[in-house]
Amino acid sequence: MDIPRIFNITESAHRIHNPITPEKLATLGAALRLEPGARVLDLGSGSGEMLCTWARDHGVGGTGVDMSQLFTAQAKRRAEELGVADRVTFIHGDAAGHVADEKVDVAACVGATWIGGGVAGTIALLRQSLRTGGIILIGEPYWRQLPPTEEVAKGCLAHAIADFLMLPELLAVFGRLGYDVVEMVLADQDGWDRYEAAKWLTMRRWLDAHPGDALAEEVRTLLTSEPGRYAAYTREYLGWGVFALMPRNR
Repeated sequence: MDIPRIFNITESAHRIHNPITPEKLATLGAALRLEPGARVLDLGSGSGEMLCTWARDHGVGGTGVDMSQLFTAQAKRRAEELGVADRVTFIHGDAAGHVADEKVDVAACVGATWIGGGVAGTIALLRQSLRTGGIILIGEPYWRQLPPTEEVAKGCLAHAIADFLMLPELLAVFGRLGYDVVEMVLADQDGWDRYEAAKWLTMRRWLDAHPGDALAEEVRTLLTSEPGRYAAYTREYLGWGVFALMPRNR
């Protein structure tokens, strides 16, 4: 079980596999008012930066689940590096359908809502692991400005304009699902730069080290095209945020 190899290559040097910067990740942890000993479940945990830094900064513990063997190994090393390996556990596995053995204070899926077939299904999955009074975290794209054509939407690597909503509409969806939005931290263009542009140096160095690899042609094509595509489309049109939700009790 693993994610497609191309992602393991292009994001192998990333600690955070989305446009949230370390500073904004810290802002989010503080905004949630995490208490020492709180338990966090992170589905699609990537290289574990959120869980590891929050364990260091707030004394939380918890579990991360991710399909990438590489990212899971990196998460375990990060936990050792930050001295929190006794409080966090990382599992290489399919996060789709994963439910915690014991209820948690924070149930998160930050940037991998495909595990539940979309936002609604992922929230329903996370709800199964959430204790009463707990918080669900969802990381999801939205349109900063509506693409004028379907071609522009595809330039943002969406299949269609309908794939994403404008921010007010996304927030309204959470309400219709029966949740209060109690916090949010939004990526900005600098965060997008760090997420996307960091791939380019990784790709170039990988190409220099693996010129005869079966994926070398695909990586070369990406390195040639991605800076222009990103600058023209994703950077201008696509937003991204982490949204904290609590179930409404009435």
